[in-house]
Amino acid sequence: MRAGDGDRKAVAEQLKSALDEGRLDLHEYDERLQRTYAAKTFGDLDGLLDDLPGTVPVQHSQVQPAAAPPPPAAAAGPAAVRRPPWVGGYGGVVVVCVLIWLFTMLASGHWIYPWPVWMLIPLVLGFFGQRFGGRGR
Repeated sequence: MRAGDGDRKAVAEQLKSALDEGRLDLHEYDERLQRTYAAKTFGDLDGLLDDLPGTVPVQHSQVQPAAAPPPPAAAAGPAAVRRPPWVGGYGGVVVVCVLIWLFTMLASGHWIYPWPVWMLIPLVLGFFGQRFGGRGR
């Protein structure tokens, strides 16, 4: 059976995809492309795509589609408190800084400027941004 321009173009597009994916080098791509456009019948097109993946119809493919990820686990109950993930991590950093400040102040025996207060600014801004920012509504 004779091959049409659309058939040759479809094979050429698959060859181009294989070249873009690195499955063919430029020389082999050029050879196959010349054979594609010189093809008069479907028999001439046979063998040009046999060693390339993606040419087997999906229903005959041996590759299984990826399974959908499981839904996230539900909260333990209605009373479970959900907090943003940044509160735990950054809140821990603030606590460590306060402890460093406190131990430094106790070790020196005199009042030291409470610099960890500045660490609270991003925490407070993040809280108000989550609470009143309107994201996800």
